[in-house]
Amino acid sequence: MNEIDFQNPEQTIFYQIEKAIKQYRTMAQNNLNELGYSITINQILMLIQIEKRPEISQVELSELLFKDVASITRMTELLVKRDFLLRAENKDDRRKKDLRITDKGKTIIELAIPIIKKNRNIALAGLNQEEQENLFKALNTIILNTSK
Repeated sequence: MNEIDFQNPEQTIFYQIEKAIKQYRTMAQNNLNELGYSITINQILMLIQIEKRPEISQVELSELLFKDVASITRMTELLVKRDFLLRAENKDDRRKKDLRITDKGKTIIELAIPIIKKNRNIALAGLNQEEQENLFKALNTIILNTSK
């Protein structure tokens, strides 16, 4: 096993993963900003998940988006205030809230999806299908190794 060099963290896989994610998020947000809606990547991802799975809970959203429930609650409040999302009392359980995408929310999703696809294509340029599959497998192995 290679000796870990704590003097040069940029020589570690984890540093490179973190840097790649941060760089991707910066590029993706800059491209999304061109829509002129002042909405974050996380807010768009949340809207997309709610549209795909209207029954999704805020706890499930928090797990899916790697956010705590309080952050999801704040994002929900903001999206409701900005008329991208409607929140209603659940008919079966008054403690739960149903979230629905508004027409304005559907419009922003439709505008954002091509940008998201473009962002992913830019980020994965130069990686063939096999390389992408190998990277996916390697990252899943790290996830499994660290979730024991």
